[in-house]
Amino acid sequence: MNIAERVAQIYREIPANVRLIAVTKQVDAQQIRQTYNQTKIRDFAENRLQSALEKKPVLQDLSDICWHFIGHLQSNKAKKVIQEFEWIHSVDNLALLQQLDKIALQNNLQRSICLQVKALSDPNKFGWTINQLQQEFAEIEKCQKSLSIRGLMTILPIGLSSEQKIAAFSTIRDLAKSLSASSTVTLDQLSMGMSGDYKEAVACSATMIRLGQAIYSL
Repeated sequence: MNIAERVAQIYREIPANVRLIAVTKQVDAQQIRQTYNQTKIRDFAENRLQSALEKKPVLQDLSDICWHFIGHLQSNKAKKVIQEFEWIHSVDNLALLQQLDKIALQNNLQRSICLQVKALSDPNKFGWTINQLQQEFAEIEKCQKSLSIRGLMTILPIGLSSEQKIAAFSTIRDLAKSLSASSTVTLDQLSMGMSGDYKEAVACSATMIRLGQAIYSL
């Protein structure tokens, strides 16, 4: 199948309210343009700032693209990422969140944020543990001067069964509901699911799925 056929198949598998984000870290600007022209995808994600800076100028005529940053964000790149991306899914600690809010305010930018959380213990992943997020949420609430904290993001450890994936995604869904009920923040977005687990994520109320291999057959 080509890109258009693969995307059409994915859309048949997910509810209409789920936002399909094309992860383009391993494809070039020409393939992004092809995806834009041949499908209804308007959300594209990069995990490296430099890669985005190389591709975005070539695609600037596609004015309705929404750019998402999904990689680990180092503090020295925070200002540029705030300037270049409408969504940042990978905010993984309080100090970074506070820095982003300050930068966004100084630059008069409104940005949407997801808080990266570990559904399960995983030394290879960044993010708050569930306990850490709960303990720090009163401080997190204060970081909305120019940021809109929209939801939670998670990346599961590799090697889980389908049942384990569903249990982990359900934990994040329930955490978002609990934090929303006990705070002034409405976490109505769940950035959960990649090419190997998006079906389980959608079954657990994911609102955004981040797919690279499933679209581009990498």
